[in-house]
Amino acid sequence: MKAILCRTFGLPDTLTLEDVPSLVPGPGEVLTQVKACSLNFPDTLTIRNMYQFKPPLPFSPGSESSGIVTAVGEDVTQVKPGDHVFTFGSHGGLAEERISDARATIPLPDGMNFITGASTLYAYGTSYHALKDRGQLKPGETLLVLGAAGGVGLAAVELGKLMGVTVIAAASTEEKLAVCREKGATHTINYTTEDIRERIKDITQNKGVDVVYDPVGDKWAEPAIRSLAWRGRYLVVGFAGGEIPKIPLNLALLKGSAIVGVFWGMFVQKEAELSRQNMQEIATWAMQGRIVPYISKQYTLAEAPQALTDMMERKVIGKAVVLVS
Repeated sequence: MKAILCRTFGLPDTLTLEDVPSLVPGPGEVLTQVKACSLNFPDTLTIRNMYQFKPPLPFSPGSESSGIVTAVGEDVTQVKPGDHVFTFGSHGGLAEERISDARATIPLPDGMNFITGASTLYAYGTSYHALKDRGQLKPGETLLVLGAAGGVGLAAVELGKLMGVTVIAAASTEEKLAVCREKGATHTINYTTEDIRERIKDITQNKGVDVVYDPVGDKWAEPAIRSLAWRGRYLVVGFAGGEIPKIPLNLALLKGSAIVGVFWGMFVQKEAELSRQNMQEIATWAMQGRIVPYISKQYTLAEAPQALTDMMERKVIGKAVVLVS
């Protein structure tokens, strides 16, 4: 089979497309023929050895994929050969075959295609866990989404709208903000040309926002925290902006606010039943057409390194999907 391999940690141009032996599932594992793999920002960190999960070299990047089950290991009962599934893990998706944990392999809803399946699990799973479980978002509140045109950001915009809140989307270009408005943002902020704090004061009439969803970090974190309302919640989702911010903790004291970590991958492992309930709700909304992944570009397997480069250079709006087989 063909696979994109990371043989040494580095930038996407160090990845290679190679022929490798076929895989065999062990106990509790599932083998899938990968049809599509959507990329996420952590994939760009994993190949540089900068993410929490550190797979041993060599490995195929790609955390989220969809495909057809071709074999199952001992004690696997929830899926069988022939099933259409989506699956996730720290790596393995940029290959024609993938081994995954049966607990992280979920049947696709009837009628859902592989591209949609590969683009739904990670972004909406992360964002729904953040907003529902960690942020305790309530109807009528105000939500600020930073990096709102990225995969998890757009998912948060859509879910916020679905959950009955006022969504303020912040992104770096007017093109990105136009997509955010299409997905349900009531207000938008271009944080390359506008002052975030002043705009939030104007939009909220000096009340501040109830929840900040932040997958960006860097220099945008502190002004966002300063813009929280009383008892606001700041959700630490990631650091796509580069720097991990150092926050003056007196800001949490003065606002009576909470700084809350969001680690969806660990949530899936430690709270599996609640995670499954979340995914069932997400799958239902997807089949009803109430959430629709925004896919800005599709790539071939050979073009996967370019797709990862485009993500690092912030050229991707929503999701980038690699068509594997």
